Amino acid sequence: MPTRLLSHRSSATGAIPTPHPEVRLPLARAHEACGPARRSFALWLAGQMQGPVLWLAPAWGADRPNPDGMIAFADPGRFIFVHPVRADDLLWCMEEALRSGAVPLVVADLPGPPPLTPVRRLHLAAEQGAALGAPPLGLLLTPGDGGAPGVETRWHMAPSHLGAARRWRLTRTRARTLPPRTWLAEQRSPRAGLELRPVHAPGTGCGDAEIDTGQTP
Repeated sequence: MPTRLLSHRSSATGAIPTPHPEVRLPLARAHEACGPARRSFALWLAGQMQGPVLWLAPAWGADRPNPDGMIAFADPGRFIFVHPVRADDLLWCMEEALRSGAVPLVVADLPGPPPLTPVRRLHLAAEQGAALGAPPLGLLLTPGDGGAPGVETRWHMAPSHLGAARRWRLTRTRARTLPPRTWLAEQRSPRAGLELRPVHAPGTGCGDAEIDTGQTP
């Protein structure tokens, strides 16, 4: 019987549709979202996709998505919530879900960044899942500034709301082929996705330099 060798990089060429060409997450890989609005980032991505979403979170966690807040990004009925009792089971469940290829998006809300070996296992599991159907995507949610080694991309998202305007500051802190970059993301209406405008460092002479001045949540 011939054996299929898994490549270190995914052969999948697809990416989640996004409002900006530089905000791309290759499929069949594991990515990381961190910061105080990391769950909003995950919901935004879910809204760009079709099909069910598997959301893993520890049973002892208190911060869980509320349907009233989720509905602005995606249909809450698409989500399957699983709450493992043990911390080790979070990554095990994510790995098995990616390997099955049955769910397009698997989100793991973790208490901290995982080490390199589990992340590598997630990449391989996602590649195996891609061989069975549409390539899945794994998203790790980590507190603070994140820092999971070996992830394909890392995104930091924080609230920057202004009055009634729903805004966030989104930063790409890691990507294999792209430099760090920051945008001001705004949602003008429910389910409309996010409109992104680049934020440049002060003193660069760019007109968008003062777009975001660090508004509090």
